[in-house]
Amino acid sequence: MSLQKTVRSSLVKQIVEQLAKRVEAGDWKVGERIPPEPELVEQLGVSRNTLREAVQALIHTGMLEARQGDGTYVRSSSEFGAAMQRRLQRSAVFEILEVRYGLEREIARLAAMRRSSSDLANIREKLEQAYQVFQDVDAYVRADVAFHIAIAEATKNSVMIDLYKHMTESLHLSVNSTVDLTGHIQTQFKTHAELVEAISIQDPDAAEAAVRNVIEASKAALASFIQEGDLPL
Repeated sequence: MSLQKTVRSSLVKQIVEQLAKRVEAGDWKVGERIPPEPELVEQLGVSRNTLREAVQALIHTGMLEARQGDGTYVRSSSEFGAAMQRRLQRSAVFEILEVRYGLEREIARLAAMRRSSSDLANIREKLEQAYQVFQDVDAYVRADVAFHIAIAEATKNSVMIDLYKHMTESLHLSVNSTVDLTGHIQTQFKTHAELVEAISIQDPDAAEAAVRNVIEASKAALASFIQEGDLPL
């Protein structure tokens, strides 16, 4: 078989694949800035233009995000996650809550059945961290998302964990909308405490019921604002 000349599009594709693998492997984590252009050019042995085309391709998919004057950051840990985030960003908050309920009730059941003592300790720690920052809405939302991810990790189902983590950005939107508009953080603490207790005693039915209470409380609070005309969805 004869060798073929390297074409530019093929080279760009190779660089795209290499950069994507670094992200997927966790070498560059979500929210982190990737190495500067000169460093990547030297590591990869390609021209600036080739690298820029590859980076732009990943920005287009949603894996990376360019910030004017501040470099390029990782936005999603995979192309699948980026595609999901783009789709969920176009969804209404109620739709996201419905998706959360469908996924979280199975997560809660599996977590209750499979959690280890270290899983339970991690879940409780994350909830306690949310308690400690409840007066700071942004910090609370981040802690709340971390709490739910800790529950997902207790399922020991890698596909479900990845799927849930990829929902994080839109989950942040869902939680933040609820908290900003209602201020019912204390109510969320009550429903979250019920969820932790159900997982603690390893009762999957109670865990599923607790998730339903969490989501229904959020939906009810949002509905009251829609009726008042304060929430454009």
